Amino acid sequence: MAQHPHDPHHPASPVHPVDEKPAARRLVPAALQHIAAMYAGVVTPPLIIGQAVGLDTAGRTRLIAASLLIAGLATLLQTLGLRRFAGNRLPFVNAASSAGITPMLAIAETTARGHQLPAIYGAVMVAGAFCLAVGPFFGKLLRFFPPLVTGVVITLIGVTLMPVPVGWAQGGDAQAADFGAMKYLALAAFTLVVILLVQRFTRGFVKQIALLIGLVAGTLAAVPFGMASFDGLRSAPVVALPTPFSFGAPEFQPAAILSLCIVMLVLMTESSAGMLALGEICDRPATGATLTRGLRTDGLATLLGPVFGGFPTSAFAQNVGVVSLTRVRSRYVVALAGATLLVLGAFPVLGAVVSLVPMPVLGGAGIVLFGSIAVSGIRTLSAAGLDDSSNIILVAVSLGAGIIPLAAPTFYADFPAWAQTVLGSGISAGALTAVALNLFFHHLGTRSTPRAAVLSAASSGSGTQIP
Repeated sequence: MAQHPHDPHHPASPVHPVDEKPAARRLVPAALQHIAAMYAGVVTPPLIIGQAVGLDTAGRTRLIAASLLIAGLATLLQTLGLRRFAGNRLPFVNAASSAGITPMLAIAETTARGHQLPAIYGAVMVAGAFCLAVGPFFGKLLRFFPPLVTGVVITLIGVTLMPVPVGWAQGGDAQAADFGAMKYLALAAFTLVVILLVQRFTRGFVKQIALLIGLVAGTLAAVPFGMASFDGLRSAPVVALPTPFSFGAPEFQPAAILSLCIVMLVLMTESSAGMLALGEICDRPATGATLTRGLRTDGLATLLGPVFGGFPTSAFAQNVGVVSLTRVRSRYVVALAGATLLVLGAFPVLGAVVSLVPMPVLGGAGIVLFGSIAVSGIRTLSAAGLDDSSNIILVAVSLGAGIIPLAAPTFYADFPAWAQTVLGSGISAGALTAVALNLFFHHLGTRSTPRAAVLSAASSGSGTQIP
């Protein structure tokens, strides 16, 4: 009788598809596809935060290298596992999440220059420790973070980040005399048009790397007009491992810590949903132990990442989509992708290549990137029961609270510094409001939502990265 290696239920199947080790001719292209799907999302946090705190090209290059390094280590730990301690052993990608960007920008704005990254990293480390502490019990907390709440938060991530690519499209430096010049806007528009054309007229792998193609095309178009600088590439070292605490020793500010712990709860919800979805896709249902090991990996990466310059780490939803689309379920494919990210992080010159991309080019691509995040949130909300008037009020008020800092940046100017850090971030303000209203409408005096139902509903949503 012929064997069916891809059918886990067949009596002759020797290996589950998740544990299959494909030949190199299948392994390498499949791994590259995962890298293409996630690369823009991995480098977005260091690019945004690096510019916000005033780092030069060399500093941003080090941040990008650290982000790639931590993503590689976390992905390897998830896919290969560490005994029964960590790793869900699924084709699961971990990397710096976009959800932490807005709260970290709020921390940077309310912290003295020179202490911004230390304050951010101190808060990130505590958020990682918080994840490790509550991870084993997180299933009991999930009922407070149904799709109604996570949908609000994901939508706000995309909406509150939109001013960032708009500023990039205008040149990136608001103090420059030519900020908003037509040449910058034209370059951003060109990049956006290339991405749209690739999405419309290509298929398969090429379509999946539309953002990457747009970035390359925009950068090449900028060269003849002198809008692309190669100084960072010339000065970047070829090989250099990130130095521990090269941006300063961590500082621990209570308001900053509270803000990122709230974000960590959202990230844990997304990771749990991603593991459940992958378990179904791969025909290996995620158990409570799987969730605990996976969240422990999130916590370890978030706790230890700041030592080298990393940010809050979570699941990448677009890679779950890649597995679903291609049906290549081997965890070793994603492990190879993680190992490749690790190598990229060890060669800062490769990170410097990313920093060559002109700001207007990033702006054109960023409109797609952050707009897609908002769409993911809207998609999650659409499945959350918006035909109920209480849910409509919950979403309306929470979105309003989250948009206040965007619409009126000085709204909280007379509040204490700790309140400005928490409420000045649309993500934190919206999340706190959504959780409080969810408690008010759906928990006080009502029967609690079963854990399995919440997890099932959450798994139908999307993460905070681009699809």
